Amino acid sequence: MADTSTQSIQVKAPLDQVAAVICDFPRYPEWADAMKRVEVVEEYDDGYAAQVRFVLDAGPLADDYTLEYAYADDLSRIEWHLVAPSKMQKTLNGSYDLTDAGDGTTTVTYMLEVELNIGMLGMFKRKAEKMIMDTALKELKRRVESLAKT
Repeated sequence: MADTSTQSIQVKAPLDQVAAVICDFPRYPEWADAMKRVEVVEEYDDGYAAQVRFVLDAGPLADDYTLEYAYADDLSRIEWHLVAPSKMQKTLNGSYDLTDAGDGTTTVTYMLEVELNIGMLGMFKRKAEKMIMDTALKELKRRVESLAKT
């Protein structure tokens, strides 16, 4: 059964800048350490990515998988799900919910639901999920804020 985790972070940039970094999939390898290759496989008519292939190498966790994306009209919600099971994952659903704090910052809430193909004790699985979410949010924050300064 898939477990769901949620975590938030405050980013010193407006919502549209945060969404722009999230939606710029080909550049993920520049700032997301575990991402070795990311390619947009299919786009919607408006140019946003519909399906994106990820090649991940995080030491013992290496995988190649494709996610399908959906977007709120104002990009305040970006969600995804695994197109087909991969070597490591049976289920992968997630979302970024972006909330404009009204002061030039954005609250990013990351939800992740994962079911792995390999067995893992609950305690270790929760620790791995927390590490994945911490890393993803911190790397996103660092990338967005570094671009906002330029």
